[in-house]
Amino acid sequence: MAFREKSVVMDAPAVSRAVVRIAHEILERNRGAERIALVGVRTRGIYLAARLAEAVKSIEGTEVQVGSLDISFYRDDIAINPQPEVNSTDIPFAVDGMNVVLVDDVLFTGRTIRAAMDAIMDYGRPASIQLAVLVDRGHRELPIRADFVGKNVPSSSHERVKVRFTEEGEEDSVVIGESG
Repeated sequence: MAFREKSVVMDAPAVSRAVVRIAHEILERNRGAERIALVGVRTRGIYLAARLAEAVKSIEGTEVQVGSLDISFYRDDIAINPQPEVNSTDIPFAVDGMNVVLVDDVLFTGRTIRAAMDAIMDYGRPASIQLAVLVDRGHRELPIRADFVGKNVPSSSHERVKVRFTEEGEEDSVVIGESG
């Protein structure tokens, strides 16, 4: 299925500014970097979590814990796709008592984040779970709200919002388009 780009809603400088702003907001809400862990949801959430960790380090001079999470077996559509592509989860720290910030590129229906929360709870009992996303596009099917948002991007339900990162060999950007 081809992707037809309609408009660029964030260019590379806008993505960079959003990452720095989100990092500041995370630090402000949590009163510093102590007890913060960033967990990126595969795949682009991992890139965003790493960038947020770098921003926190440049702001506070403190390194925060960073992990990655695969939610393949926690999805509510597993019956539709009984052989999901499974990747590894890497959470090299105890989540107990931590303020875990789940990080993803786009918040849409909320189902991915519900699955991510279920997965995190299997690793322990965090003090809190917060959500940071680069883009919130609306169309929620579950009562989930992001705590930290790079940009709200109104879109129709048939449109796609695509985040591109240099880690995948593309220039940082967020675009709206259609599949077809």
